[in-house]
Amino acid sequence: MLISSKWVKHLVAVQFCVAAVLLFSPENPGAEMEVVIDREVTIERLKAHLRSLTVEIGERSIERPENLKRAEEYIASFYSDIGVSVRTEPYLCRDLTVANVVAEIKFKENPSRHFLLGAHYDSVSGTVGADDNGSAVAVQLETARYLASLKNRQNLDLSVKFVSFTLEEPPFFDTPYMGSRVYASKAKDTGEKIDGMICLEMVGYTCHEPGCQSYPFPLMFFDYPKTGSFIGIVGNLSSRDLTRSLFNAFERNPRLPVIKLTVPLGGWLMPSIRLSDHSAFWDYGFKAVMITDSAFYRNPHYHRPSDTMEKLDYHFMAELVQSLALFFCAQ
Repeated sequence: MLISSKWVKHLVAVQFCVAAVLLFSPENPGAEMEVVIDREVTIERLKAHLRSLTVEIGERSIERPENLKRAEEYIASFYSDIGVSVRTEPYLCRDLTVANVVAEIKFKENPSRHFLLGAHYDSVSGTVGADDNGSAVAVQLETARYLASLKNRQNLDLSVKFVSFTLEEPPFFDTPYMGSRVYASKAKDTGEKIDGMICLEMVGYTCHEPGCQSYPFPLMFFDYPKTGSFIGIVGNLSSRDLTRSLFNAFERNPRLPVIKLTVPLGGWLMPSIRLSDHSAFWDYGFKAVMITDSAFYRNPHYHRPSDTMEKLDYHFMAELVQSLALFFCAQ
């Protein structure tokens, strides 16, 4: 039987989701930070990455395979330059060879904890993809730089892999050619230990006018921020411990408001929640979360030529590097 009243449908959906949606309004209790990045230096480095990826290289889509290759080489060279072991993992997409870039920092020879910090480096056709997803690659690289600087000073029982994925964007999203699906499938087959996959997806855009921040159904019925100055952490039910651990670490940075969301059933009730590389890891049974500025729920330049580097909030991005450093150094 069809339900004719839109309010009845809304009520049913909200009742179903309210038990699974765990969003928290960020109020820092005043915990003192133990890990501090050089914010001003980090801001300049983030800008330099965006300039290289979006101005010098430009569009990094399947339509510009030479630019995809240049981005791959840029990322691999960065890790080599900071003394971090790196390799490319090439695979064939139709008649084109593409590659994920994999770097790793180990703080012990045989660490007990293994995390993966991922971000796709391709852009959709027709845009240089500053927020989507140059912002995430830049944050990924600067987080790696900070952790690399601690290798001889911290005895963390931890390894972190930094995986820059190719072909996240259409037409290969959610296909066997998607870089994160290639990686997650192989990780499942080989039994790779991943205690948590952290996906960075569009992490550089903020908006401050009331009403500029929107939400997927049914979250618009909840009392969430109307402006977009927070970072979001999104996980599924099996990843809720990872979501909570990240959230607790991020709360120690009062300069970056944070909210968290846990969704049931692999996010299928809110399909937009699945639109990045974390969903591949969910589907292969790994714990994974997405860290995001909420993409098109905030950023009007999503998948448009206007997604350029001057639109980004580099202070916001630097605070995310700080918050990620807090998380990894707490392990």
